[in-house]
Amino acid sequence: MHILHILNDIRKLGNGIINIAVDLACLQAESGCTVAIASAGGEYEALLAQSGVKHFYLDQRRKPITLIKAVRDCQAVIQAFQPDIVHAHMMTGVVLARLLTIKFDYALVSTVHNEFQHSAILMGLADRVIAVSHAVMESMQRRGIPAQKLRVVSNGTLGSPRQQPVASPVTLHRPAIATVAGMYRRKGIAELITAFEQVALDHTTAHLYLIGDGPDRAIFEAQAEKSAVSDRIHFEGFQPEPQGYLQSTDIFVLASHQEPFGLVLSEAREAGCAIVASQVDGIPEALDGGRAGILVPPANPAALAEAIAQLLQNYDWLDTWKRLAQENLEWLSIKRVNNETLAVYSELIKSDINLSTISDTRYRQIRNID
Repeated sequence: MHILHILNDIRKLGNGIINIAVDLACLQAESGCTVAIASAGGEYEALLAQSGVKHFYLDQRRKPITLIKAVRDCQAVIQAFQPDIVHAHMMTGVVLARLLTIKFDYALVSTVHNEFQHSAILMGLADRVIAVSHAVMESMQRRGIPAQKLRVVSNGTLGSPRQQPVASPVTLHRPAIATVAGMYRRKGIAELITAFEQVALDHTTAHLYLIGDGPDRAIFEAQAEKSAVSDRIHFEGFQPEPQGYLQSTDIFVLASHQEPFGLVLSEAREAGCAIVASQVDGIPEALDGGRAGILVPPANPAALAEAIAQLLQNYDWLDTWKRLAQENLEWLSIKRVNNETLAVYSELIKSDINLSTISDTRYRQIRNID
């Protein structure tokens, strides 16, 4: 099977969409498929090459001249690679790939990662639309995507080909409360800082670590600076390998207002953190419905502070939630995500491609994923 993934870029910036797509491409190539990625490039090109994944340069920046050229360049990529499946992970890619089905015969798959964006409706142009959680699937159905197009492949990242050898724990002040998130308002960073201010008054040894970067970081730094506990709020910036922080974290918090799934939760669970997270979108699914972490209402600093304080007040309770986080981790593996994604491809190929027109080698590759 020839599989082409289309992404904006493959830079190593902690972007969950890129991470999942790179993981899938590597595992699919290892399974015997012929795989390529078309993007503007980035640090993951070396890893892809090691896994036998071809990279085509494709600039999809949303500027009129660039987009006109992108249509031509994408056509050249498809002409050269002859994919059976084109898998678009971002909006521009799915539009380009749909336009080119006029000239080429392939099945188009999209994955909806950020369904809260208005333009996510464009992902419905694909023949099959993969939702990263049941919450995302239900949202896309409400927005008019036909149920017969939608398939749920829940996110997961454990066992990623991108993972480096386990990092040594980073030395943190304990008890350590941490989040790994982009510095965006929707990630609930402001509410987490407010909640920590309340908790820190009674728990004088607790520290908060904010791991990540983004456009709103200066706003959050200003908020923290005004706090009476500013010396215990640490902005650590983007960390390409945050596992060392997670291994030293007592309580991991994901306070998002919107979150299709929350890939970082799988890593926090694997590291054995007690978890407090918003009861919104796909987060409850990532936490086994609340069995692997404490769920609180989003955008509610008081509820967040109460949950954190309860864990800090009772170390037996804290240890219990650390243990629960590490139970039932198998389903969060990237191998499971890949197998389910391949099943979606296989479904399309069986229905849309006449196997008698495919070479014997390609036929055997297709049958191997059944």
